[in-house]
Amino acid sequence: MLSEPTYLAARMVAPTLETHFAQHWAAAERLGGKRRLPLPPPAALIEAVIDVAFWASLRREEGRPPRISLALLAPEAAEQPLLFGHRLRLTPQALIKLAPAVEQPGIHLGVGYDDCGLYVWGTFTHIPPVCFVLEVVEPGLLVAKHRRADGFGKFVNVAVLRGDQIRVVDEENQGLADCPALRESLPGIPLSTAAPAPGAGVDVLLELARSMRAHGRGALVLLVPPSSEVWCQSIVQPLSYPVAPPYRGIAALLAEPNHERRDWQDNLLDTIGVVGGFTAVDGATVLTREYELLAFGAKVTRRASGTPVEQLVVTEPVVGTSATTIHPAKNGGTRHLAAAQFVHDQHDAVALVASQDGNFTIFAWSEALHTVHAHRIDVLLL
Repeated sequence: MLSEPTYLAARMVAPTLETHFAQHWAAAERLGGKRRLPLPPPAALIEAVIDVAFWASLRREEGRPPRISLALLAPEAAEQPLLFGHRLRLTPQALIKLAPAVEQPGIHLGVGYDDCGLYVWGTFTHIPPVCFVLEVVEPGLLVAKHRRADGFGKFVNVAVLRGDQIRVVDEENQGLADCPALRESLPGIPLSTAAPAPGAGVDVLLELARSMRAHGRGALVLLVPPSSEVWCQSIVQPLSYPVAPPYRGIAALLAEPNHERRDWQDNLLDTIGVVGGFTAVDGATVLTREYELLAFGAKVTRRASGTPVEQLVVTEPVVGTSATTIHPAKNGGTRHLAAAQFVHDQHDAVALVASQDGNFTIFAWSEALHTVHAHRIDVLLL
């Protein structure tokens, strides 16, 4: 039987997660497929797993906090699992002891349930679609996620718990329910994963964001219109590192007709990683809106005929949030200010900023509000 959870945030978020997984499971079933999907977990199981993982995250083994991924899946439903000789009761102590063996990305501890309660039965690497996964990122920071209904791409974040703070991803309104005009300014970020459009296997913008965060150095990417050099008016000349001819690796893959092949997706992710590596160089990386690499290490400056950016509207795709208007200096450091100024001068451009602390912001011009729109999406990338 389940012990009484003591982490309040787990109890508060569990019903929401239960509803989410039930809805996405039903949508995935409608998509069809040969593989049987794991049943959506009830709130009590979700709450219990989150509770144990949270208390485990606050402990240390040989001075190191755990970094683990738990997946609610019966052992017989796993593909090529590594099975323990006997089941281990799911406790913070058990997770701490097992953590060093499963710290590498892509390895998940399998969690099952019987009349005696939750138990850890082994490890596996192939997660079925819409399977409840809970990742311990750092002490007190947990992320509930699942693989997309079609099985392609990275995991999709559903909720982020940091101590007593709960942030549930707003996949319906992107946190813009109170200001729909701001939606028009954002580039497409598909948050709804139940029934993706045909051929939409990889979202380039989201994967580029992940690549920018991966090196941990901070990064600034400018997406500018193709076949235009107006953006050069907002860049210090001459460019330190121009790319000639432009690198078309991502664009060439996107131009291929079949986007559902697994090797195509792997090649695209690898190519995005190549471009993401250049974002670690100090300065801005410049790509066209079609993802052709034009330059890296560029220095942003205010357009000669431009005016300083005085304010911006900040939003994030989290349930219960609303748009706020702030001064750009209160939104972050020099990269954030440079991105805001660039978009303020170049209305048809988009700027992406990854902070060294992991925060991520998309800057775009809102024609409806005539101001810079900063949309924070780090909740999607943890």
